[in-house]
Amino acid sequence: MPDGGMVAGHRLTGRTRMSRLGTWYEAVSPGGTAAGLLRFDPGPVADPAARERLVSSVLADRRLAQAGVPGLLPIADLVTARGDIWLIAAAPVMPAISSLPDGTGGAGPDAGSAATVLAETAQTLLSLHAAGLAHGSVDPETVLLAPDGTALLAERGLVAALAGRPISAEGDVTAWASLVRVLSAKWAAAQPPAAELFDHVSRVAAAHGLAAARDTLLAHRDRLPPGFHTKDRLVETIHWWSAAAQAPLASPAGAPAGFDDGEAVTLLRLPGDQGARPAPTRAAPGPAETGPPPTRQGDDVVMRFGPGVPTETTAAQIWRAGRDQQATLSAQERLASVRGPRRRNRGRRAAVSAAVLALILAGAVLAWLLIPRGGGAALAVTKVDVRGPKTLTCDKTATFVGVITTNGEAGTVRYQWRQSDGQVNKEQTRTVASGETTARVPLQWNVTGPGTRRFTATLRVLSPVPEGKRVEGKATFTYKC
Repeated sequence: MPDGGMVAGHRLTGRTRMSRLGTWYEAVSPGGTAAGLLRFDPGPVADPAARERLVSSVLADRRLAQAGVPGLLPIADLVTARGDIWLIAAAPVMPAISSLPDGTGGAGPDAGSAATVLAETAQTLLSLHAAGLAHGSVDPETVLLAPDGTALLAERGLVAALAGRPISAEGDVTAWASLVRVLSAKWAAAQPPAAELFDHVSRVAAAHGLAAARDTLLAHRDRLPPGFHTKDRLVETIHWWSAAAQAPLASPAGAPAGFDDGEAVTLLRLPGDQGARPAPTRAAPGPAETGPPPTRQGDDVVMRFGPGVPTETTAAQIWRAGRDQQATLSAQERLASVRGPRRRNRGRRAAVSAAVLALILAGAVLAWLLIPRGGGAALAVTKVDVRGPKTLTCDKTATFVGVITTNGEAGTVRYQWRQSDGQVNKEQTRTVASGETTARVPLQWNVTGPGTRRFTATLRVLSPVPEGKRVEGKATFTYKC
């Protein structure tokens, strides 16, 4: 979709990134603030039951936001427009951890950046688990970074909702431990004391749980760079990434051309609604509007997020609190400390939210008990396909998407992109959740200079693969200039 396309009053800027659910678009809201839209792949959302589960998951996220649970990408709406389903986020959706460079050569994020991201994501997951919910797909592609360096978890529960499978806190712990290892290799390889700490934290998470792993990380902050919790290196990298001159990526196959969306219809119904309703558009906030406006009691309304930012970052608060406070506060006390004093007239709404969350938890437990258990088979890759352009003109960037097909078991795929011009990219990993049978991994290949040449992009899976067997996919294109 070219720069300037409109969806539900949001103008798409042209920058995109791939997701296991579809394509994320950078956008500008009707009020002029940064936003993001996820266009779901049409296949998974074609099933009406899958769409109902998707709506339930998004509504649960908004109730979490109303309850004061921090660290999740704020969701504004879920709409249909021109036959597609779009998730509208009320915050930037780029960059993801996977988009940022490695911390090599003294540039980019460092071990301190990794520690603050891990501390914040651990705190968010613990708050989710205390509310009886889970994320279900924590990995470098679903951990986003706000302009101030705050880590936000995106796509909570969406993969599981579309697949119709349950998710658990235990699965989140396993995924977080894998994230620890990824960030250690990506940002702490040049700092052995921190890398050793991260390796230890990952083992503690697997053996004793997320709270114990977080406490271990907090207790050994002396192995991290001084002043790391200010997130200076991380913010500097984010600003560099945002300012980098990047040509808009090619639209994925099947993306609609630029258009004025006409009527976008929300899938999130208010109590008493008989059906879907047109998605509202909002005017820009006035000078005196510095926080979220009051909401009508009992309404499931779209959350608004004001521009106010605390003088002390979330990471700084976590590290200042220290190990003892984090270990002794109960889940309810931690949530209360985030929410702050409640007004009396919100008591009834809080009670209703708690009851709804309890029903959601009970339903998840029942679904878990009713679903037949598999035999615990190991993850296996069955096929690799690579999709990309057939031709490329002068000084353009070719965008390839590798589709790794698996047997649907949970695990980690290790892979590597190889380019026929001699460029061999670093080995990377992709966490695959149980029930997820495809994993998409991108490659951007920039070609410059005059001439006509043929190039081939090869995606090779390094593990898990049968011994002595090569599992890979290729795509060839012609460059003409």
